[in-house]
Amino acid sequence: MQKELIRLIIGVSFIFTLLFITSCNDDNEVSTAPMVSFYVPDGFPQPAYSFKNNSFTPLRFELGKKLFYDPILSRDSTISCGSCHQQFAAFAHLDHFVSHGIDDLLGTRNAPPLYNLAWHSEFMWDGGVINLESQPFAPITNPVEMDETIANAVMKLQRSSFYPSLFRSAYGSDSITSQMMARALTLFMAGLISADSKYDRYKKGTATFTDSEERGYALFKSKCESCHTEPLFTDLKYRNNGLDSRFNDAGRAHISTLPQDSGKFKVPSLRNVALSYPYMHDGRLKTLGSIIDHYRSGIKQSSTLDPLLINGNMSISDAEKADILSFLNTLTDQTFITNKKFGEQ
Repeated sequence: MQKELIRLIIGVSFIFTLLFITSCNDDNEVSTAPMVSFYVPDGFPQPAYSFKNNSFTPLRFELGKKLFYDPILSRDSTISCGSCHQQFAAFAHLDHFVSHGIDDLLGTRNAPPLYNLAWHSEFMWDGGVINLESQPFAPITNPVEMDETIANAVMKLQRSSFYPSLFRSAYGSDSITSQMMARALTLFMAGLISADSKYDRYKKGTATFTDSEERGYALFKSKCESCHTEPLFTDLKYRNNGLDSRFNDAGRAHISTLPQDSGKFKVPSLRNVALSYPYMHDGRLKTLGSIIDHYRSGIKQSSTLDPLLINGNMSISDAEKADILSFLNTLTDQTFITNKKFGEQ
């Protein structure tokens, strides 16, 4: 009873917030206010996600944010999306090797950071989800993450004292469906845009790099950019980067069933990489320095090793390592990790 009362109070407060947003945006179209806008940053391509059937509005963004932080979507209402995706860690799970879910159960892969997802067409380390609207279903139904059925999650939202009115305000109907739930979450995730790092300001001409950062940027472009392509800092492909000669996790092959995809995982973006440790699909590397050391001396040969690494370890001196680290730190977006529009309230 006490828990439901607290949830009711939070819900009523949230309704007043939505009413305020509506009063400021009477046509209920895309807001130009920084609090709830979707935009394409300078230099970015057009997003892969189509908003045609799920237009971005302030009300839908705010509803998606509430769902993202609400543990009601887990089996026992203890785990939310935000539990494993923390804003201060660029929406990764800071210092956790693999995901920690319901009943303190452990997953098998590291929880990736969440930002600029509207520019992706495939999700998860193995690309097992091919639509941003479907992505929330994976953690909700995973038995070691949120361990809930979609039907039960929707039923709990329908029985809530305030969610029906929130969905009616956002989508015009208080008959909540799994599609409406997923689409609201999608718009919150699509709104998680990170494009205001020192690197971004440097590219715009409003910031300057130190000598070390300049050298690191040049080294990055010569040694790293073929996989971590600007401006997203990922080529969105699946690659075996030499972590293992034998694979405990089949990676992309788990989805494609192709032997040549064994040990391949989606290339992660390096934006905010200094904040989202530990690294790799299983969180085995704890520091940025250890990532560079892997490419200097740890590459393991296998039949699916990426062709770019087939010649073995990279030649990177200690001084060059320091410069690359300096550059990687310029990819940290302090605005993104402190922006209240993304935070739990």
